[in-house]
Amino acid sequence: MRVTSGRPRSGRDADPASAYGADLGDLLGEVAGGDRAAFEAVYDRVAAQVFGVIIGVVRDPCLSEEVAQEVFVEIWRTAARFDRSRGKAITWVTTIAHRRAIDRVRSEERAAERERRAATAKIPYDDVVDAVEANLDREQVRRCLDGLTGLQREAISLAFYGGHTYREVADLLGVASGTVSTRIHDGLLRLRDCLGVGRR
Repeated sequence: MRVTSGRPRSGRDADPASAYGADLGDLLGEVAGGDRAAFEAVYDRVAAQVFGVIIGVVRDPCLSEEVAQEVFVEIWRTAARFDRSRGKAITWVTTIAHRRAIDRVRSEERAAERERRAATAKIPYDDVVDAVEANLDREQVRRCLDGLTGLQREAISLAFYGGHTYREVADLLGVASGTVSTRIHDGLLRLRDCLGVGRR
């Protein structure tokens, strides 16, 4: 199953839902059975409403499209859970959309808060650099670097030797900026401990 975009498609000659009748609940039943054509019909029927719910919460169009794709993946996977005795099909769909949108907003807020905390935390960069420069045992330095996780090592190299900002490092490594900040901070602490900074 592949969803190409969270926004509703346009320019279709005919409504695919017409082949399955007008009831969205019936279409979800077909989706639960693995009917891809029925899923396409559901998508065409509710995409505009789903996107409208999401962008009303998330605000950012690009993030809203990502969330919309997550919503349709969830619909594909969980259509069998729809119970018409408990409410309308469109309510079930838009509830998924609203919940996913709220989750994304909270996730983005948590990532931003982690990034803020990491930015204000005292990173022992100067101590580590001084220790590396003063330490003539390059083998020890290499062993300490090898003791870091791959992400820590890459992030530190890109940030402090490549001159990249945390956001640029995040883009290069394909991870969140908050994750980069945390990994660099933790990595520098591990380097400091490994090199014996503060124990002299």
